[in-house]
Amino acid sequence: MSEADESDDQRRARGLPPSPHLPGDPDRELPEPPKPVNVGFGLIVAAAVVLVLAFVLQLLDKDALTEELISQNTDENVTNAQIAAGVESMLWALVVGAAAVGGLIVLFAWKARQGTRSARTVVTVLVVVIALFSLLGGGYTVIGAVLLALGGTSLMYLPSVDPYFPRVVKNP
Repeated sequence: MSEADESDDQRRARGLPPSPHLPGDPDRELPEPPKPVNVGFGLIVAAAVVLVLAFVLQLLDKDALTEELISQNTDENVTNAQIAAGVESMLWALVVGAAAVGGLIVLFAWKARQGTRSARTVVTVLVVVIALFSLLGGGYTVIGAVLLALGGTSLMYLPSVDPYFPRVVKNP
């Protein structure tokens, strides 16, 4: 039997993800993800949205952060204008970074929802990246995003959903 003739269940038994669905292919029935995987996916999407919103809100409140940093400045060589420009640049970089990480985590969570084991691993790594973002600031909202992402990822590691993520079996 060629690889093209294999069913998704046969591919899963060999530790492979379902075959890709290409445009123009006849519709095929995809296996329904377990409920914890669906809930985990929803939590991860919510975490990505909360993460981006946290840094957008911080960007909108940049004046308060700028004033705080100006009041703490003890270096005579750094002007208030330099601090203000640096704060705005940093906040824009954080917004763009949060959007990029949020988009990646949603993409890989979608692939994990389809049963791809390696995508589940990538989601786990991205959750660690989100946790590192929380160290850069963003307040309680970013911590909320971290908790949502941790909850969603942990649901994908439950023993009841482990068969949905087959191990890759090396052929001898």
